[in-house]
Amino acid sequence: MAAVRAVPGETPWGPGALSTARFRGARLADVLAHAGIAPEAAHVAFQAPDVSPSARPPQPYEVSVPRDRALAQDVLLAWTMNGAPLPAVHGAPLRVVVPGWIGARSVKWLTHVTARTTPSDGYFQAVAYRLPPTGDDPEGVTLGPLPLNCAVLTPSDGAVLPRGPVEVTGYALAGEGRTVARVEVSTDGGRAWSRAALEAPAGPGAWQRWRTALDLPPGDVRVMARAWDSSGAGMPESPAQVWNPKGYVNNAWPRVRLRVR
Repeated sequence: MAAVRAVPGETPWGPGALSTARFRGARLADVLAHAGIAPEAAHVAFQAPDVSPSARPPQPYEVSVPRDRALAQDVLLAWTMNGAPLPAVHGAPLRVVVPGWIGARSVKWLTHVTARTTPSDGYFQAVAYRLPPTGDDPEGVTLGPLPLNCAVLTPSDGAVLPRGPVEVTGYALAGEGRTVARVEVSTDGGRAWSRAALEAPAGPGAWQRWRTALDLPPGDVRVMARAWDSSGAGMPESPAQVWNPKGYVNNAWPRVRLRVR
């Protein structure tokens, strides 16, 4: 988005800001059932000890999800990752995993789980991780379920390649309750598209890897990709269509520039 217009004060992210892992732990629904959740509790909040200087006043990290999402069978309080004890950098000793939602809801270093009648009013939900207000929308939009997205991972942007066939790979992710139905790739600015081979998801909320072989012409080539999900939704062509001053939710067609010699 910064290539369209400046996004001051925000950290720019590339396609490597997302990953898929296998977690193990207790279902949050089972823990809440054991503790006893009041009928009027419509949201479940998670708190962590880290404090951001961006919040005024500084406060512990807290966000929430609606009750029905918290009670879904795929939401975990996790203590292992990829068959090993959860690393500290990924939230040990205990973290929340909410598949198909933005990472800000999968809280690391969990200290408290609280049932509430209202969404969290903490800085990281009421101010951060939401699309800013506009004239037509004075409240803004709280981010939650992930939008459909895909990325080109190899070759990397700016790579210099020899002439001949090259394998292009990437991932696509549909978000909560959906799967990726199709991924296409173009090398001529979107005039023609070819379908990529798409792997099935490993589980709820997991990305799907895709790959295709291209015979690239010599010179400068731009590879673009786009996806559709199981609801029939596609992706916007340009980040200009989704630009916002926080730099959030850029799911425009990914592009990588290659030099073929």
